[in-house]
Order: sequence, then structure tokens, then C-alpha cells
Amino acid sequence: MKPTQSFLMAAMAALPLAIASATAQAQSYEMVIATQLPEDMRNNEIYPALVHFKNLVEARTDGDLEVTIFGGGQLGSEVENGSEVQGGRTLQSTIMSAGAMSSFYQDYQAVTAPFLFTSWRQAWSFFDSEWFADFMSGTVEDASMRYLGTFDDGGGFVAFTNNVRLIETMEDLEGLNIRTEENPAHVAIMRSLGASATPLPWGELITALETGLADGQFNAPVLNTTFNFDAVTDYTTLTGHVYNSAPWVVSESWYQSLPEEHQQALISSAREAIQLSHGMSGALATASWVESCERFEACYLMPDAERERMAEVARPAWQEWIVNDFGMDEARVQGLLDEVERVGQQLADDDLRIYGQ
Repeated sequence: MKPTQSFLMAAMAALPLAIASATAQAQSYEMVIATQLPEDMRNNEIYPALVHFKNLVEARTDGDLEVTIFGGGQLGSEVENGSEVQGGRTLQSTIMSAGAMSSFYQDYQAVTAPFLFTSWRQAWSFFDSEWFADFMSGTVEDASMRYLGTFDDGGGFVAFTNNVRLIETMEDLEGLNIRTEENPAHVAIMRSLGASATPLPWGELITALETGLADGQFNAPVLNTTFNFDAVTDYTTLTGHVYNSAPWVVSESWYQSLPEEHQQALISSAREAIQLSHGMSGALATASWVESCERFEACYLMPDAERERMAEVARPAWQEWIVNDFGMDEARVQGLLDEVERVGQQLADDDLRIYGQ
């Protein structure tokens, strides 16, 4: 065999090893993210934000940290995903609804307060604040998870749909049986407003409305149109009495195993992904409300004065529940409510100072 042929054969034999070595160097870490939202770039704000996050992280780490996203509940329920993230071995990150998050970090239940926000800007400014990041820092000790940020869940502000009548005032809720999430905060809010509440899992909701087990339900307009609630209910009212949110967490043990430069890339990319989701959330919710008014028999946008009237009844009842029944520290609850109000007032003051003077 000629020397040249011998060299070529040796080089070819070594090629698979070289490729394997290069692949190993290109991907030292893997981050698997689970979400209940579908893998759709147009009907929700969370999946597109996660795709943007993936692109940013992989570019900023030169492929050394690979991100894989599983949508549509492929990896189990929210609570199952949360439990897996705590270990950080097969699943490193997930997004949960408020109710599921509260089962791991009880203080998150405070954001279920009725009529908590008056605008998306107030909600986004609050959830993106250092104050709230500090409020959520307890997830590390309590649940072995690190908080990355909060998405809107379906657009944030919710709208009622029901089969009995158009809800225009608080009195219109009297006697209605409303399906709620399996979240006692929502049950307390409905009862305080004169309705009865039937907590049911998501999978039983359509059947409950079809059979009359429940007269109505509430969800963000995006969900009301996506899941065709107009086919099983006639009336819809945008009250915004609850702001649905979805916190994003990552395994603390896994996060601590990353090099510092990867931690920086992950955090910075997550914060940008959250910002991207905000605008899409508002746009989707607005479009879905317009669509709701075309598809439902009647729609109603509740004015601020009636919302404030309802809040005066629902807020004290909710506070009594969360302190006396749920057991959350009263000062901690009040501190969160005060900060939300401060953020709203600061935004209004800054708007007038910067643009109105």
C-alpha cells in the first residue's frame, strides 16, 4: 500500500471520531422546556417567545447550550412538569398556571387577587419589576426552582361567557353557576359576587357547559375563541376580574451546574423572551375580543365604574380567604397590593410628566 493511500485510510477511519468529538464540544448542556401551550406561532404568546429564547441562547453560547421545547402538554401535566423540574435531570424548565405554581410556592396565590390590575402596562411593569423578582426569590428555597419571569396566560384579563344572560352589572351574576379552575381563590371571588362556583379540570369544561352542570365560565378572550366557547355559551362580558398569569421557572440545581457565561445568556435571553411575549399577548387578546363580539350572541365591555364597584365587594372577601383560610401572611398580601397600586400610580404620573406637560 502506498503511503498516500495509508494516510487517507487512517484519516477516513478517524473521521467519525472527529465528528463525534466536534458534536460533543458543540453541545455540552441541554435545556428541555415543557409547556401546556400548543406548538403554534400564532395562537398563543408563550410558544413564540420560547422559540425566540431558544434561538438567543443557542447563538449566545455558540451551541454549547441546546434548548428543546415540548408544547401541548406532551411531557405531562403542569404539576408533573413542576415536579420533574425540581430534580432537573430529564426536564429543566417549565411554565405553569397560577394555580399549579401555588402548589409549589404558596405565595404566588397572592396574584389571584380580584381586579388586581387596570391595564396591561401596569401588570407587565409589576411582574417585570425587581420588587416582584424579590417576592419570587423564595422559589429557590421552597421549591428548588429559580424564577425567570411571568407570561400572560392567554392574554391576562378574563371574560365571562354564559348561557343565561349578558352580564352588565354585579347583580347579573346572582344565581349563575360558574365553572372555575380548581383554585379556591377563584371560588371565593365568585361567591363574593353572588354566583355559585363549580371547580372543574379543563378537560371537563365543555361537557359541563353542554350538559348544564355549569351556566358559564371565564377565561381570556383568546381561549374563549380558540376553544369555541361560543358554540356552548351565548353571552360574553370582558370584566378582567382575574388576571391569568403563567410563571416561568428553571431547575435551581441544573442552573447552578452551568458556567457563569451560560447563566448570563439564559437569564438575559429569558428576559427578552418575556418582553417579546407582552406585545403579542395584548395583540392576540384584542383581536380575540373583537372576534368574540362577532361570534357570541351578545358581548359587553364592562366600564371601569362597575369594575370598581365589583372590586369593592370581591377584594375584601378574597383577602379574608387568603389570610384566614389559605394562611398567607396578611402583611405580605397587603405589601403586594400596595406595590401594584404604586406601580400604577407611577406609570400615570410619569406619562403626564413626560408627555403631558
